[in-house]
Amino acid sequence: MREDCKNFQSRTYNSGEVARFCVLGLAPDAPWSCPDNCPMYTRRLADAGWHRGTLIEPKLEDRPEQIDSDDADAVLDAAEELVNEVGPQVISDFNKKKDRKFSFRKKK
Repeated sequence: MREDCKNFQSRTYNSGEVARFCVLGLAPDAPWSCPDNCPMYTRRLADAGWHRGTLIEPKLEDRPEQIDSDDADAVLDAAEELVNEVGPQVISDFNKKKDRKFSFRKKK
């Protein structure tokens, strides 16, 4: 991936796992590569306010074998359907929990 792009981010978790990704979601082959001639590539000019660590990030694992784009599309479609199916219930549960949290406060 183009680590000099302002849309590139990486995060290291406590487990040591490193996530490398495009914040715009335009790198379907992340974390291995960005699309050729990405229309949103913008060179990062400065990292103001950020502190870069001195540790070297772990080596990126080998790229998996290419899968057929139709298979990848089917997997992504199935994942989207699942999220769309459970999303309203998750939001409802969250709102119920939020309502219970505030219902115990005394009214003035």
